[in-house]
Amino acid sequence: MQKMPDFLLEIGTEEIPARMINPAREELARRLSDLLTRERLASNPAIEAISTPRRLAVLAREIAAKQPDITEQVQGPAAKIAFKDGQPTPAAHAFAKKWDIDISQVERISTPKGEYIAANVTKKGRTAVEILSESLPKEIAGLYWAKNMYWRAKSAERFVRPVRWMVALLGGEMVPVEFGGVMASANTRGHRLLNNGTVAVERAETYTEALGRAKVLTQGEREHVVRKSLDAETRKVAGARWREDKELLETVVNLTEFPSALLGSFDREYLSLPEEVLVTVMRDHQKYFAVEDASGKLAPYFLAILNTDGDPDGIIRHGHERVLRARFNDARFFWDTDQKTLLRERVEMLKAVTFQKDLGSYYEKTERVVKLCGAISDLLSHAGIKLEYDPLMEAARLAKTDLTTELVKEFTELQGIVGGLYARHQKLGETVATAIYDQYKPSSMEDSVPRTIEGAVLAIADKADSVAGMFALGLIPSGSKDPFALRRQANGIVKTVAEHRLPITLSAIFEAAASRFAGTEAEKKFSRTAGHETAIRSFFRERLEFYLRDTLGFAYDVVNAVLAAGADDVVDAVARARAVSKVRQSEDFEHISVAFKRMKNILRQAAEKGIKPAEALNSSALQEAEEQTLASQLSQAAAEVARLREGKNYEQALTEISKLRPSIDAFFDKVMVMVDDEQLRANRLALLQSLLHDFSTVADFSEIVTQ
Repeated sequence: MQKMPDFLLEIGTEEIPARMINPAREELARRLSDLLTRERLASNPAIEAISTPRRLAVLAREIAAKQPDITEQVQGPAAKIAFKDGQPTPAAHAFAKKWDIDISQVERISTPKGEYIAANVTKKGRTAVEILSESLPKEIAGLYWAKNMYWRAKSAERFVRPVRWMVALLGGEMVPVEFGGVMASANTRGHRLLNNGTVAVERAETYTEALGRAKVLTQGEREHVVRKSLDAETRKVAGARWREDKELLETVVNLTEFPSALLGSFDREYLSLPEEVLVTVMRDHQKYFAVEDASGKLAPYFLAILNTDGDPDGIIRHGHERVLRARFNDARFFWDTDQKTLLRERVEMLKAVTFQKDLGSYYEKTERVVKLCGAISDLLSHAGIKLEYDPLMEAARLAKTDLTTELVKEFTELQGIVGGLYARHQKLGETVATAIYDQYKPSSMEDSVPRTIEGAVLAIADKADSVAGMFALGLIPSGSKDPFALRRQANGIVKTVAEHRLPITLSAIFEAAASRFAGTEAEKKFSRTAGHETAIRSFFRERLEFYLRDTLGFAYDVVNAVLAAGADDVVDAVARARAVSKVRQSEDFEHISVAFKRMKNILRQAAEKGIKPAEALNSSALQEAEEQTLASQLSQAAAEVARLREGKNYEQALTEISKLRPSIDAFFDKVMVMVDDEQLRANRLALLQSLLHDFSTVADFSEIVTQ
């Protein structure tokens, strides 16, 4: 059997921003896969996605050169229109002509709408070349870019960077794809410096070999080379190691086509600056890897990744060292200059720094956050949580003052961190310094939470103030739009409350945050609607759901069951989710879940018919032994479950509920709920309602998926 051909599409461009490459590469692969599947050119396409700063490419293995023919039944007009007195009318002839069949092949079929004419028609498959050349320009144009551009006058095409060349091959056959005024050919381009020129690609399956000859490596090859080069260069310094940085590694891989590493050094005198400042300059501004000694302390070296095959004469190294020296001198100058004005003297300066146009300055935000920290502290103190109140208030007052410093103006990534460093340098106390340093934590669900309880309260207050204010202004995240990163901030609140095990509810945090706007200028601009509080509750429930499911890894039905029983107390929800996950595999628990679904359905159907349960369960009105037994066990079990829940002994509470399984099974086996006797029916419905009410406080068992 002849091997089916591979298909290659390469889009060559000017350099694409590194952060945009990976999502675009994966989206292009997904679009091609969907296209091949939709057009029946492959049932489960094996696609390799390849990218460099100057190209996005997808290689689909073994696709059909032509769609298979398909035979299907096509429907025509109604039979009464197609035939008259048993003879075909012009409508029937037109139908036959449309599908290129003889009139004798037309038949009558019955449908829900009546009798129609139909015919079995064979549709010839189109060639892959025809389909791809027609469809790919639309798929390319449909790629999402955070920013894109025009590059041709009077042209509608937009792309992240100008398209300079394209390759489209089906096996060895060129596919005529055109986009942005560029017609695809069989010629790619090599490395801009090491092999600048066109390179022929003979067949789709030899694409990566052609790139290799042209000094262009795939992303996997580049990462391997970068790691090996970093290791080799670091070995030049005894006892040193390069500091692992996944995000930076991904960036440099997407900045190069043929990488190599270079070891540079800087004067030891710069090590007197805080490590955070030095690493930020190297990492975020120069894309250098830091080097550390055996004890983990920063060493006076750096590693740069070049987009070429080396630096034999050391010219590039000297250039990098010169640039880094200038950046470090700037940082040292800013550090020394900033020390002339203490953080406490900078509070008034926050009046000139805008937080948000309708929510006022950072000075106003600071006033709110200080009060909110006090309110949260009171709530925690009442719950028995001890914290250092005065240092917390000091940290809250000074938290944003580093926004007025020259160092943060130059290196915005260091906001908060600089404040913490300056507080320590100015001897304001370790509690104050650490709380300020950690105020933006966690920056993601992978990031750690603030290290201290004071830092946790400050971080929660800062984020809650932002969320409350933005929601009150109607600036609510929707779809992929979240310009103020409210989802990230709410995620941070949930994670911090959970990991510090703070006995405080989300509603209490939000109510305290919202109340700090009372009487302020910002409040006059609020657009609160009747559903404002509901929107906030729903928003935080989503964030808690995300934390339980995506961060802690609980099954979706466990999360749904737990949150249905309460989504306000984060610590409690986590504990209940752990308990449900632990006992859900037991046979009794699964049977109870099925029974609770049944109870819910019976009560729902009764409500739809206007049938109400009795206001209170009258056990003496029950007739069957099985329902009397269940009712007698109900009150005792409910009291025990309530006691266990109060003590947060959720696993034992769930076990206690599971013990009712035999009685519940017997009830449903022997007792008919929806009987004609109104009083008896109402009491039986009340029994079911009591069961649901008393035993759904840990989780709503009806949400558990059962076999």
